[in-house]
Amino acid sequence: MSNSGFVCGNCGYESNGWAGKCPVCGEWNSFKEVSRIVGKNKSKQISSKILQTPEVTRLGDIKVSKDSRLSSGFKEFDCVLGGGFVDGMVILLGGEPGTGKSTLMLQVADKVAQQHKKILYVSGEESKEQIKLRSIRLGINSEAIYLMCSNNIEQIDEAISEFQPDMLIVDSIQSVYSSQIDNYLGSVTQLRECSNYLTKIAKKENIPTIIIGHVTKDGVVAGPKTIEHMVDTVLYFESEKDGFFKILRTTKNRFGSTNEIGIFEMNHKGLEEVANPSIIFLSRNDNHSGDVISCVSEGSRNFFIEIQALLNKTSFGNAARVSVGYEQKKLSMILAVIEKHTGIPVSSNDVFINIIGGFKSKDSAMDLAVVAAIFSGFTDIAILRNTVFIGEVGLNGEIRVAKGITDKIKESIKLGFEKIVISDKAEIPTKLQPFCTKINNINDLLSSFF
Repeated sequence: MSNSGFVCGNCGYESNGWAGKCPVCGEWNSFKEVSRIVGKNKSKQISSKILQTPEVTRLGDIKVSKDSRLSSGFKEFDCVLGGGFVDGMVILLGGEPGTGKSTLMLQVADKVAQQHKKILYVSGEESKEQIKLRSIRLGINSEAIYLMCSNNIEQIDEAISEFQPDMLIVDSIQSVYSSQIDNYLGSVTQLRECSNYLTKIAKKENIPTIIIGHVTKDGVVAGPKTIEHMVDTVLYFESEKDGFFKILRTTKNRFGSTNEIGIFEMNHKGLEEVANPSIIFLSRNDNHSGDVISCVSEGSRNFFIEIQALLNKTSFGNAARVSVGYEQKKLSMILAVIEKHTGIPVSSNDVFINIIGGFKSKDSAMDLAVVAAIFSGFTDIAILRNTVFIGEVGLNGEIRVAKGITDKIKESIKLGFEKIVISDKAEIPTKLQPFCTKINNINDLLSSFF
């Protein structure tokens, strides 16, 4: 039998009655009515083989091979995962329509198949002919990739038992349903139970499983937050609108860091890795006012980005503050620090900040570059192309040492930068000091360059 309840679509909190505001996450109008499966029917959702009593093993007796990870065939993808796929790993891949999620998964399936592995690709949204046409365009014709077009979770389970694949790809979780649940396709109950079903299969059979999920208008995976709690890794495939460069990010990873990103380029052959990611974010050929270069860290790697600033006299009452790739609240703080400690009237100017290439980062090492770009845009004085700014800006206008400053300086020298502006509190090796210009606060920056 079943009864109904209410689940918050944002955080997954369950309640017996409807509420206008979730008491856990504070989201308004997020409760949706769902069917709860109780009694005997609950046991019918999952096949008997999944409900078998698991073997109990002493932790010290478990042996893990050094080669236990399976490569995706993409170094960028492996980097985001923490080294590759782990047996029984469940990955939730989200992204806006048209980003290239299905293309990426078909290419990953091909590269894994080249390692003598068998892949089961389940699609609930496309026909086999559509997938075949995509594979022809991508030049994929592997005999180890098996296609199944079905929405039924029980049929998927039977196919796994029959083919015994080494990897499972499900496109997408919103299109999958269980015949044991009396609820419409894509409902909160179906999403939660089908995700739980697939997770149990992956853990029981030790199959790396990738589940593709749609995203909401807010850019998060559609459905209750409990879906993200069930899986091991949550990835987001992002791109600027009509952009060729795609960024793969992770927000949760039980088998690696959540700070790594992977960068891909879309072309007529599909998705290809970007060998030198910093090049795509640096487009400067000439010296222009408002253009400044910085170095930020994403996980274990450093990226060089170009920051542009445009200041224009405010025509109306309130000055505009627009930021693309840089935190809006951080920009407001930086502008307040500049006006407080330098007297530059930024409050009477519209300020626009843009990071080239659609790159987004929360690394505070770019704060100094943002300040330099604003100074450059305001004074109309260009910064030389061979200069890079690395540092965090405090509320008192002081320049603080950025994390991993030594590695950032070494990378800057390798790329040919001759002047590296950093905090005077940074302790760096003697051989790197000739390349560095140390400053104490934003007034020093203003007097030294502008």
